[in-house]
Amino acid sequence: MHFNDCIVLAGGAGSRLWPASSTKNPKQFLSVPPDKCFLSAAVERALMLIQDSNDSKVLIITGKDHIQAVTEVCAGFTNEQRKHLVLIPEPDAKNTAPAIASGLLYINWAAGGIDRNILVLTSDHIISPFEVLKADSAAAAAFAQQDKLVVFGIPALSPNTGYGYIESSDLLSVPAGEEERKKGHYEPLVYRAKSFREKPDKKKAEEFIKAGNFCWNSGMFAFSSKFLLKEFREKAPDVFLPFLRLRAPDERSHEIRKGLRILEKWEGLDSTYNEAARISFDYAIAEKCTQTVMVKAAFQWTDVGCWDEYARVLTEASSIPKSEVYRIASESTFVDSDIPVALVNAEDLIVVIRTEKNALQAALIAKKGETQKVQEIVKQIRDKGRIELL
Repeated sequence: MHFNDCIVLAGGAGSRLWPASSTKNPKQFLSVPPDKCFLSAAVERALMLIQDSNDSKVLIITGKDHIQAVTEVCAGFTNEQRKHLVLIPEPDAKNTAPAIASGLLYINWAAGGIDRNILVLTSDHIISPFEVLKADSAAAAAFAQQDKLVVFGIPALSPNTGYGYIESSDLLSVPAGEEERKKGHYEPLVYRAKSFREKPDKKKAEEFIKAGNFCWNSGMFAFSSKFLLKEFREKAPDVFLPFLRLRAPDERSHEIRKGLRILEKWEGLDSTYNEAARISFDYAIAEKCTQTVMVKAAFQWTDVGCWDEYARVLTEASSIPKSEVYRIASESTFVDSDIPVALVNAEDLIVVIRTEKNALQAALIAKKGETQKVQEIVKQIRDKGRIELL
């Protein structure tokens, strides 16, 4: 079972991968093995998970300052693929609830109010293999048609404090037997979602792991348009009511650029975003919804949420940036630099240097295992008013 439409969230600045990721060149445009960027890989997944029909859409919601970069990425898709793509520029980054609300309304208007099954994907994860994702997504689509909000939970392998958690309860599907699995058959596991927990401290995360019924929150969701319109009206009026005053965009609202439909002139969108609450979809809807289920992901998922993780991914794929590096007793140090770097007895470090003119110019030197703290550095920079460094 496929989805009618997909929303790809491509906003955010990816501050945890600073300085390679910045407001001008956020994480979704960074390279991911073997030869794509995060955004391109996400859009490719979305295209393979929607129905192959003329009215199926993949909406890419991104900041208006990044539309040109998104256009360049999507220009690499075939004519047949591009006909499904619609780019929606956000006038302001107000977290995921307003972004999903705008995509939901656009799809509802385009479909003439007919109920649609919708998948929400993020643009900054690594997911494989596709066949397992497809099976898990088919289960999500089936539950979405039953008026459920579906979230994808990632089996928690460690007490990671960088992720939100989902507490699950009753099993809603029967797992395939061992013999069936050996034959290649796979039945996804779907549970009731009991509660959502924000990023915990170390002690609380360890308690979650010990309990055994907690998964990491992937930030990927599925639902029917009719169901979620109702949930937004009831649970998040401070987000949704401003959007209801928008008029449906027409053909004149769109611009065609490199074969891509771009919603350049959605009248009233700026004022709508100005009024809408700044809040995540998790806070606004998921945590309040009483009809939430969780697909326990069997696919491999990597958030790439810090430099330790990104360096590991690039190293394992032999895709280490071709930096000019001179080393003495420094073989374990990862370097991504656009200028030559010399290392002497500098083991177990992450070194990232950007010197591009008219863009970000900064350097990061961090001990391996400590790069989650880059967010704290970004906060210090912001507090000092050095926005040009972000």
